[in-house]
Amino acid sequence: MKIVNLSEQNTIVNLYMSEIRDRKYQQNRMLFRNNIRRIGEMMAYELSKTLEYKTKNVTTPLGNIDIPLPKDDIIVATVLRAGLPFHEGFLRVFDHADNAFVSAYRMYTNREHTEVGVHAEYMAAPSTKNKTLIVADPMLATGGSMAAAYEALLHNGKPARVHIACVIATPEGLDVVRQAVSDDTTVWCAAIDPGMNANKYIVPGFGDCGDLCFGEKL
Repeated sequence: MKIVNLSEQNTIVNLYMSEIRDRKYQQNRMLFRNNIRRIGEMMAYELSKTLEYKTKNVTTPLGNIDIPLPKDDIIVATVLRAGLPFHEGFLRVFDHADNAFVSAYRMYTNREHTEVGVHAEYMAAPSTKNKTLIVADPMLATGGSMAAAYEALLHNGKPARVHIACVIATPEGLDVVRQAVSDDTTVWCAAIDPGMNANKYIVPGFGDCGDLCFGEKL
């Protein structure tokens, strides 16, 4: 499994990351969602450089020109609800892509909220057979939700290529995903943080992405 960590590069994504981590910036949900969306756009652009291309002849008002265009059939999948702005960022780049949605959420399994299980209960997706599958989920903490979403999507066919995209990952989450996906999978992240606290939130992270985007849940 290949890992691309954008925080190791000099890129505008680092500015967006500094803002979504800032407690004061987080008070404005619209700004927070917009930066999650922009990180998705930048990541999709970087990912686009790895696709396969074929030349197409395009007729202009004054002549013809050969332009290399991506030939991958792309599906962008996300995990509800936190993944929606991130997903939209990918769609702004891959605007011809098909879409898939998985409802996979984590549940605390003890009173102390230190043990987590993952439940996947809904999926809407086209066939993933021989497609380029991009699974976009902002938080790769324990890795359970991402692994559950990936395994659910495989029921619709084996993809030709798989890309896992997240805003922040942890080493533990990456290890879980590594066990679930094929060896040729690429993981894209804007940052890899050291770990999680007792309640399985990424530290230093930026908090709960779904709550910051859409408001607290019961």
